[in-house]
Amino acid sequence: SEKLYTASPGLVNGLQARTFGVWTLLSSVIRCLCAIDIRNKTLYHITLFTFFLALAHFLSEVFIYRTAALTIGIMAPLMVASFSIMGMLIGLQYLEVEALSQNKKKN
Repeated sequence: SEKLYTASPGLVNGLQARTFGVWTLLSSVIRCLCAIDIRNKTLYHITLFTFFLALAHFLSEVFIYRTAALTIGIMAPLMVASFSIMGMLIGLQYLEVEALSQNKKKN
């Protein structure tokens, strides 16, 4: 939290930092599970949502609440979330094509 919320570090207390840490752990577990079972469409969508949620959080901290400045500490998660969303949206098309081809094989 010290590297992210540099514009207003006084607004971040220990509880908020621990909550952010738990969120980070939870989202990484979800993302690892998706990597293990990438063909699970429900898990894929949940994982994609975690990246949208992270992007919205960091953008709101920079532009709405102004608790974070555009430093490397905030740019890194913004770039990871943005590129992950793009990659997962592209991958989602392959999942749908694969599901269609498996349905054709069954019929």
